[in-house]
Amino acid sequence: MRPTTPPPSASAAHNHASPSAISALSPLDGRYAARLAPLRPFMSEQGYMHRRVQVEIAWFIALSDAGLAEFKPLSPGARTYLLGLVKNFSEADGQAIKEIEKVTNHDVKAVEYWIKSKFEARPELEKAAEFVHFACTSEDINNTSHALQLKGGRDAVLLPALDAVIAKLREMAHAHAAVPMLSRTHGQTASPTTVGKEIANVVVRLSTAREKIAQVKLLGKMNGAVGNYNAHLSAWPEFDWEAFSRNVVETPEPLGLGLTFQPYSIQIEPHDYMAELFDAVARTNTILVDLARDIWGYVSLGYFKQRLKAGEIGSSTMPHKVNPIDFENAEGNLGLSNALLRHLSEKLPVSRWQRDLTDSTVLRNMGVALGYAVLAYHSLGVGLGKLEINEEAIAADLDASWEVLAEPIQTVMRRYGVPGAYEKLKEVTRGKTVTAEALHALIRTLEIPEAEKDRLLAMTPASYVGKATELARRA
Repeated sequence: MRPTTPPPSASAAHNHASPSAISALSPLDGRYAARLAPLRPFMSEQGYMHRRVQVEIAWFIALSDAGLAEFKPLSPGARTYLLGLVKNFSEADGQAIKEIEKVTNHDVKAVEYWIKSKFEARPELEKAAEFVHFACTSEDINNTSHALQLKGGRDAVLLPALDAVIAKLREMAHAHAAVPMLSRTHGQTASPTTVGKEIANVVVRLSTAREKIAQVKLLGKMNGAVGNYNAHLSAWPEFDWEAFSRNVVETPEPLGLGLTFQPYSIQIEPHDYMAELFDAVARTNTILVDLARDIWGYVSLGYFKQRLKAGEIGSSTMPHKVNPIDFENAEGNLGLSNALLRHLSEKLPVSRWQRDLTDSTVLRNMGVALGYAVLAYHSLGVGLGKLEINEEAIAADLDASWEVLAEPIQTVMRRYGVPGAYEKLKEVTRGKTVTAEALHALIRTLEIPEAEKDRLLAMTPASYVGKATELARRA
């Protein structure tokens, strides 16, 4: 039978504001929605609307304090009311702006009209209504709103999520600082290290990368249609609009925006700082891809076990499997994040002449790029929390790799001038299964001091770790 109920129209589907998790187009708003909840207030369209209202209100209040005869300073009550519009901005307010946008077909103008609608029955504000969005181009509001979005997303969500990963890795580096482990270079056995030292390497790399993210200055411009204060000066030719704009941009929130002033621009802020920020996040993500793959490999070797969770299934057909899914999930999402971040950093600084709109739709995906990164950081934290070190497997691997002591033996031989030291060890060890007995037999024939022979004879693969323990504890 044919269905009697017609399918929803395209317009009805378009107006359905809150799809269920299973019908969401993006997994960030579907399968992984709960994990990304902290990012949504900053990077969603609701967050974008909120920041636009914040910028418009900050500009409006600052204009009232500029000493302009036509716009007297606002009363304390009016200021409190206006700041309350920002502080209490709700999803219903965002929806109201979207309704206005259906008429204006212009999102920033819709914000302006919404603010003016909030002046009704307030004579002091109604009288000054034309100073809302005064002399601004849409990009004055948009670029500063984007910077505020990134400020919140970076400082309140991205960096804390990354810090949690770094903290867990540092804890592991210190806990396993003295656990000897075989190294592998080119996939072959190499000079031993410790588990903690290998984790410490990542801690130091991530800490440096994290600071690069945190240090990026978030810029904002409020200088009109092509960056020259044309409209501003047409109204008040003698007023120092550049100093005024700088003050609004750099004054701390809530009266200002708490950003760094951008003095030179076309209609849009050049987005170079965004490229710097996104590149810094992408570099951090690349370090974490390296970590995820290495941990995956160590799990495969049996160096780490994974704590079981009741009810979980590793394979639909192989009951024994405990898969390193958190690290695989992280690696995949880090790749998605970097693909978007690199497009953002390559595309956004490029604009035809004084303005084109190719950046506008791309910028709406900043939250997607950062969302995949935050999702990956969460997966890594979960995965690291499941790991249990398997010291027996690590020790067995070391004890089966006596060939790694060829390096210290030939180095001591070189110290005492024994000719052909490297070549002699190469002949004994290269491509062969090397035993402790074979190495000890060679050591006893060496023309070096007896004390040095005794030291080499006492050495094992597990004791040949150099400063690894010290370096791990220092990270």
